[in-house]
Amino acid sequence: MPVVTAGHPVLRRGAEPFDGQLEPALLARFVEALRLTMHAAPGVGLAAPQVGVPLRIAVLEDPAPVPEEVRRARGRVPQPFRVLVNPSYEPVGAARAAFYEGCLSVPGWQAVVARHAEVRLRAQDEHGRSVDEVFTGWPARIVQHETDHLDGTLYLDRAELRSLSSNETLAARWAQPTPEEAARALGFELP
Repeated sequence: MPVVTAGHPVLRRGAEPFDGQLEPALLARFVEALRLTMHAAPGVGLAAPQVGVPLRIAVLEDPAPVPEEVRRARGRVPQPFRVLVNPSYEPVGAARAAFYEGCLSVPGWQAVVARHAEVRLRAQDEHGRSVDEVFTGWPARIVQHETDHLDGTLYLDRAELRSLSSNETLAARWAQPTPEEAARALGFELP
């Protein structure tokens, strides 16, 4: 499916709670289409509004193919494919972590976003089973990012805009595991 980009109104409205608008077979097809779209992009999460569907459904999956140094610094560990229906989260503790973050709906750009280091996710899966799980590190970031999409929020709304970098500049200058060097050079504070 095509991914809609920043400026499309569906990305700025809260999505409707899912309460059976799609019958089970159609929901299963939609979830598979989200998965295929996420893989093709490629990304580690995708929310229904990003494909123009204003329902509180998101998917995530992260094989975390990163160097050990990045894995340790960011807490990036593999996440299996999962479907989040009507997700919400709350912070666990006060710790925050700031890293460069991008979005399939804002192609070509990344910026530093400070997010909760640990969150408690409540949702249902695609079969209506309850999900109540604590996420830390990079998986917590994915949960927050995708849930934000369902609330009409883009990562840029939470970003340190002085850090905004094209993907090319990020790769050439700021491809370190943490954004400390970028913060010094670009003049922004980290939590």
